[in-house]
Amino acid sequence: MIPWLAGAPAFPPLESALVEPNGLLAAGGALTPEWLLAAYHRGIFPWFSGGEPILWWSPDPRLVLTPGDVRIRRSLLKVLRQRRFEVRVDTAFAAVMAECAAPREPEGGTWITPDIQAAYHRMHELGYAHSVECWREGELVGGLYGMAVGRAFFGESMFSRETDASKVALAHLARLLEQRDFAVIDCQMTTPHLLSMGAREIRRSEFAAGLERWTREGEPPGQWPSGPLQGIDWNHNAAAGATGEHLCNRTTPTL
Repeated sequence: MIPWLAGAPAFPPLESALVEPNGLLAAGGALTPEWLLAAYHRGIFPWFSGGEPILWWSPDPRLVLTPGDVRIRRSLLKVLRQRRFEVRVDTAFAAVMAECAAPREPEGGTWITPDIQAAYHRMHELGYAHSVECWREGELVGGLYGMAVGRAFFGESMFSRETDASKVALAHLARLLEQRDFAVIDCQMTTPHLLSMGAREIRRSEFAAGLERWTREGEPPGQWPSGPLQGIDWNHNAAAGATGEHLCNRTTPTL
């Protein structure tokens, strides 16, 4: 049994989250900025299907990436050096969310419901949610979005319409966050792809302790400079490794 949340934003202790399904903490509440910020400060995120109540999660362990430690395999490094895509920041946030919301299978659903899209678009307007986009010949072909709170970036979802587009977006995100002195990229749930590119699992308690500091450090929320990302020298990159397709592994949740 999980608690039902109402009234002012307040969450139960993380230790009370279910083991199965991993990290289910509570239901109810709202998708207002107040609720979302209260959640992200503690490492909690909403994840639910259409027609369900809002469900809040905090899995254990937690998968994280240090921006400066992201590994990029040689084939992707070649694409980055060729500058095959024009990479922009915060120029098409709503479009990125809409693409991420598209079912990945013909009969599949999505957890990025219209209510989720509206909520995170509001967070984008407030300077917390951001997108990194890959463009080719004026067409949006890949990208990602997530929440930036203090020095922590919480990856939400990615999409790709062309080979390597989402990977290029993630590589640029990592470099951008490294330049802005971010401490961590939260990947939320473990995938082999993310492990291969340098992500590591840490205990939920360790992650929450870090967030107490990281979310209160760094720059205040605000729009990141929109437009193309330029000036990244991919000829001086960290050791080549491997990378994966998804920033996090959240598909349509099932209970």
